[in-house]
Amino acid sequence: MTMPTLFIPHGGGPCFFMNPGAAPDAMWRPMEAYLKGLIASLPERPRAILLISGHWEEAAFTVHTGERPGLYFDYYNFPPHTYQLRWDAPGAPDLACRAAGLLEAEGFATGEEAVRGWDHGVFIPMMVSLPDADIPVAQLSLRRDLDPAAHIAAGRALAPLRDEGVLIVGSGMSFHNLRERGPHVTERADIWDDALTAAVTDPDPQTRANRVAAWTDLPEAHFAHPREEHLLPLMVALGAGGNAPATRDFSDHVLGWTVSGYRFG
Repeated sequence: MTMPTLFIPHGGGPCFFMNPGAAPDAMWRPMEAYLKGLIASLPERPRAILLISGHWEEAAFTVHTGERPGLYFDYYNFPPHTYQLRWDAPGAPDLACRAAGLLEAEGFATGEEAVRGWDHGVFIPMMVSLPDADIPVAQLSLRRDLDPAAHIAAGRALAPLRDEGVLIVGSGMSFHNLRERGPHVTERADIWDDALTAAVTDPDPQTRANRVAAWTDLPEAHFAHPREEHLLPLMVALGAGGNAPATRDFSDHVLGWTVSGYRFG
């Protein structure tokens, strides 16, 4: 069974866990419901997950080879209890090495590290999707140059993992402008989201890749992403999706932003 690939929103900081023992604020509940349903929506349960977060950049694509990563609380000014969250999923060093090998076979320099904890682009959405922490996870960094075409090509190199029971997940936000939030943002965010979705779901895979790689040509591009690190995980998921049909399988408004999730396959 060939796994799809996903680009998911990971929310804002620890947004799903702000109210201990209670549901998140109403604004975040549709996104929470989407994330809760991810594993059940797959054709079969993955044996492992390769996750690319918008919160880890290295000079070269780098894999995390740790067996039991801790958590890296890379968000600021939230309630004290949100720095005591736990998510104890096992790492997947075998998958990390396999991913690095696939990248190297396509000419990409790669690195390894085993100390850095999982950032909140990993553990926050995965705490919702995998509360039992019972599927091994390997994290892959972005490449610091944030070159869209390179990240799409990296995704293509990783595509064989889909036939090996691995779910490839890009974790970011389709809109990410922290300085602009509120109702005044929504009209421009909708324009961006419509244009991005049209590019992502183009039925021709090569045209799709070309359009998304040229994301800065889309209307409101730099308003949506003053810096594009939260968009680049989409490029990897798209590349790994290959010729599979692309769909938008989540869309909602939070903070005045239009936020979407995409599936390939």
